[in-house]
Amino acid sequence: MGNTCRKPVCHDSSPSLFGSTNTQSNIKQTSDSPDQKTDSKTSSSNDDKSISKDVKSFSFNDLKEATRNFRQENLIGEGGFGFVYKGWIDENTGAPTKPGNGIVVAIKKLKPESFQGHKEWLAEVNYLGQLHHENLVKLIGYCSEGKNRLLVYEFMQKGSLENHLFRKGVQPISWMTRISIAIGVARGLAFLHSLDANVIYRDLKASNILLDSDFNANLSDFGLARDGPTGDNTHVSTRIIGTHGYAAPEYVATGTFFIFINDFYSVLCIRMFMVSKRVDTKQVI
Repeated sequence: MGNTCRKPVCHDSSPSLFGSTNTQSNIKQTSDSPDQKTDSKTSSSNDDKSISKDVKSFSFNDLKEATRNFRQENLIGEGGFGFVYKGWIDENTGAPTKPGNGIVVAIKKLKPESFQGHKEWLAEVNYLGQLHHENLVKLIGYCSEGKNRLLVYEFMQKGSLENHLFRKGVQPISWMTRISIAIGVARGLAFLHSLDANVIYRDLKASNILLDSDFNANLSDFGLARDGPTGDNTHVSTRIIGTHGYAAPEYVATGTFFIFINDFYSVLCIRMFMVSKRVDTKQVI
């Protein structure tokens, strides 16, 4: 959040398509009948209760004001899930402020017809709201009003690792900084994998690694995260989600995670791209 996708390209810069899903059709159906609308509101209210208390609830009007009515000049990224805008809020109250006052935040506004349904959105809120680590992007708050779904993140001044590796005109990074970034990514993943829930990232890629003013790596975009295996289980089966060039062949072929092999494979790919500055493809699985 910093810049969810910080700087010119959002961390969602490579659209993450879920393939065919019934989530969107279900959302559309809820708007067709009064009874379903009522159920939808009740469901949304119950969902909000499950969100971490550390995450602030914003009104849509406040975020609209913070981004100056979502002006084009404040657009800092666009991805498969939505648009990311730069906004300004008061550090203590969270109230919208004028540019130059308060703190800068990245506000991710989900597209109405986004492939990311309400469940995926709620997963991102819950995961980020409960996880705190120096190498994870910090979720400040969220908004859930009607069809509006927004997430508010801390702003990452240096943008995404992908921009610095592959985008022309962006400040290059030294080899020592690249090593430091790689270490930060590894620490962030190690933290996720050490949790009782064994969180698997699933779509770790350069565009989801955001850099702060000191080029410290922050993992972002947990909408695709999933609890890993527990107990004596060595794998979990799931719908294939990820990005070509970063996903492990075993996962692409079978849809099965063997422990955390896909995340480790993604880390190795990122390190290779940091050295070669070449990526296989941005096409999403």
